Amino acid sequence: MKNLVILGGGYGGLRMLHRLLPNQLPEDRSITLIDRNPYHCLKTEYYGLAAGTIPDHHIRVAFPEHPQLHSVYGEILSVDLENKQVILKDQEPVSYDDLVIGLGCEDKFHNIPGADIYTHSIQTIDKTRQTYQALNNLGNGATVSIVGGGLSGVELASELIESRPDLHIRLFDRGPHILSAFPERLSTYVESWFKKHTIDIVHHSNITKVEPNTLYNGDEPVHSDVIVWTAGIQPSKIVRDLDVKKDKQGRVILTPQHFLPNDDSVFVVGDCASLPQAPSAQLAEGQAEQIVTVLVKKWANEPLPESFPVIKLKGTLGSLGSKHGFGLVGERQITGRMARLLKSGILWLYKYHNG
Repeated sequence: MKNLVILGGGYGGLRMLHRLLPNQLPEDRSITLIDRNPYHCLKTEYYGLAAGTIPDHHIRVAFPEHPQLHSVYGEILSVDLENKQVILKDQEPVSYDDLVIGLGCEDKFHNIPGADIYTHSIQTIDKTRQTYQALNNLGNGATVSIVGGGLSGVELASELIESRPDLHIRLFDRGPHILSAFPERLSTYVESWFKKHTIDIVHHSNITKVEPNTLYNGDEPVHSDVIVWTAGIQPSKIVRDLDVKKDKQGRVILTPQHFLPNDDSVFVVGDCASLPQAPSAQLAEGQAEQIVTVLVKKWANEPLPESFPVIKLKGTLGSLGSKHGFGLVGERQITGRMARLLKSGILWLYKYHNG
């Protein structure tokens, strides 16, 4: 049997499994899923796990089961494009006929000394669990510094102040407003919520180095009992190490059919793919749908689509604790309880009706 290997059971990988199984996968094809964990993780909810407001099992979703699906759990070391193999730590290499790389992103530290050593992360489930331990072991009145005022930093800060109102929380952001990817009205709304809930925002910050329990805003040392880094992402190191053409952000440049320009057996989905829109779970799922279309036609020896329409995103929602939220639904800006209820509803549908 010919083997489709999917690297990563994230939003893109899981969507592909649900679309190919049970009835779009030819009898002469098998799928090998390779992931660190034996379950899909709801990465968009890691902030709640880190803050202690969401239990670990709440953000796990089981992978589908099928006779033609084989799962391998372990650490991926590299991809050998020439020999069509995935190299694993302490396991035999896995050969592929078609490969989908959906390995997600890692923190980007912008060459700031000490940032990769002395800060905590919410980029992987393992690192998020470690961040949970660090945050929830803090004593009364401890100081938490969160570097990065994007969606992840904002949601972590808001959830943490609800979980631990005794903590002193600072959010450091480089711009004049947090949430720079959102309209200013939403940024202002969230900043007002932060002020009401005693979260300090440090605008125009410039983090120059990090030491144990201390970050430097310019030359000013800021004591912090825990520092959490949410100030940028980059593609997985495995993708960064691939000798393929990439854009300025290090994401892989692809054909309109989402495979490598010189290798139609290798696809890239999600955060590592160079696409017109910013990385997101919605974008990865939309891209996965298109990749499935290409694979099914390829396997049937049918002409491939020359192009696809731009993937339409429904919007972005953020939470402010358990009762408030903000976001964009299409072009409409929403705030307050309705935004939080809508986000909770979408999460429920994803968990219990995925696929």
